[in-house]
Amino acid sequence: MSHSDQFEKGLQVRRTVLGTEYVDGSIAKADDFMMAFQNITTEWCWGYAWTRPGLDHKTRSMLNLAMLTALSKPVELKLHVKGALANGVSVEEIKEILLHATVYCGIPAGLDAFKAAHEVLKAEGALPEKK
Repeated sequence: MSHSDQFEKGLQVRRTVLGTEYVDGSIAKADDFMMAFQNITTEWCWGYAWTRPGLDHKTRSMLNLAMLTALSKPVELKLHVKGALANGVSVEEIKEILLHATVYCGIPAGLDAFKAAHEVLKAEGALPEKK
């Protein structure tokens, strides 16, 4: 199957933000059924939304963290915390985004988001070891 220019643009951005290993692994594991999702997310999400000129990637990452907190999607949030770091979002900014989202989305959603982010930040070596 030949991919559109939008897919190719999206694939490049997706690899940059989420990591080539993760993206290529997701595509390689996809059977015909799941490849439909890989195609739509790469073309629409990453190729259309993420390549628009109105917002930079750092801002888009910050928005994703807030929206994923609001939606109570900690698994997806983990992926986007790693992407946010790659896009220049600092640990302090991540903390502030999650605090702000907690106020508007509620303590349970905020707790899930903080736990998910903390796990990724520790794994990425972005947090100092507790003494």
